[in-house]
Amino acid sequence: MNASRTLLVTGGSRGIGAATCVLAAERGWDVAVNFARDQPAAERVAAAVRARGRRALVLQADVGDDTAVRAMFEALDRAWGPRLGGLVNNAGVVDVAARVDQMDAARLDRMFRTNVLGSFACAREALRRMSTRHGGAGGAIVNLSSAAARLGAPGQYVDYAAAKGAIDVFTMGLAREVATEGVRINAVRPGIIDTDIHASGGQPERVRQMAPLVPMQRAGTAEEVAAAIVWLLSDEASYTTGSVIDVTGGR
Repeated sequence: MNASRTLLVTGGSRGIGAATCVLAAERGWDVAVNFARDQPAAERVAAAVRARGRRALVLQADVGDDTAVRAMFEALDRAWGPRLGGLVNNAGVVDVAARVDQMDAARLDRMFRTNVLGSFACAREALRRMSTRHGGAGGAIVNLSSAAARLGAPGQYVDYAAAKGAIDVFTMGLAREVATEGVRINAVRPGIIDTDIHASGGQPERVRQMAPLVPMQRAGTAEEVAAAIVWLLSDEASYTTGSVIDVTGGR
């Protein structure tokens, strides 16, 4: 197997993650599909990858648990060898709309542990396999940010926006840190995208309600975000690192 064409997508069982897995397979990647709880959904995505002629692996791990992240990468090593060509740090959580003065410590811990620390942990393990400093052959990491990092999400989820702001800075700093080691680090910043993450935050109608605020007057699709992610993973983006691409319909 060509290690440069092996990809791990965290949170790959639904939404943007699932769309990324499928499109990456169409573009020639073998895909490891990470999931936290919904194994049947992850297996369906893996089946879609295999239907496109690529290898698929399903890996369970809560990215907010550092021990679980290490175990996931070790399982990947056993299956495909200790080389990796790409990582998409997609796994993330939102919460119900709330003001900052209503947020408790448990909510904040969950938000930053999953959305920020999880991305750090997965990037760390990927770099140990990709970076020429560690004997790797290079690779690409794409982090998932959010337009909320620019807008702040007042009255809804400032904590989520702040976590995604941290991802923007993480992307910029890490890109410069490993720029001479064959690894490119970029991010995609989605806007209002029609996925079920809104329902998990208690706002199933959010896409419909927010669409009129988008200059293009519609929500985006998971596939439109996946297209940007997969481009950043590709050799076509060989001179792109430390960048954040907005996929927001102009918002």
